[in-house]
Amino acid sequence: MKSEETIDFFLKKAWQSVANKYNKVAAEYGITQSIGYVLIHIHEGGTAVSEIASLLGVKSTSLSRILSTMEKLKMVYRETDVVDKRCVKIFLTVSGKEKRLIAKKVVRNFNDHLNDNINEEERVQLIEILKKVNQLTIAYK
Repeated sequence: MKSEETIDFFLKKAWQSVANKYNKVAAEYGITQSIGYVLIHIHEGGTAVSEIASLLGVKSTSLSRILSTMEKLKMVYRETDVVDKRCVKIFLTVSGKEKRLIAKKVVRNFNDHLNDNINEEERVQLIEILKKVNQLTIAYK
């Protein structure tokens, strides 16, 4: 079997296209696709580092580098949870909130573009297939 005949080849190729497009647009605003994704997942009352890592599907150590960059850019700050001292929460600064609005707008616009060009039946089918691929991947030994 050629690599071009595998499902994972097309998954990776499609995701790389999406990530590259997001990075190109994000660069216009001085951020990366990864930073934009983190910004979107930080809630008003702060979000635990472990929760963000889980949402992004990365380990906390990998996320730590992104968060350090975001702190240097003054988009976020960290605070230890007052109830659970083991938990560190991430909060958006004013600049982070502004960049978050931009990131959300870019994601909405891109998804509108996809929805305008993929009919409802295809969209539902694609989402169901991707969910199944995710479940099968998790179950794979």
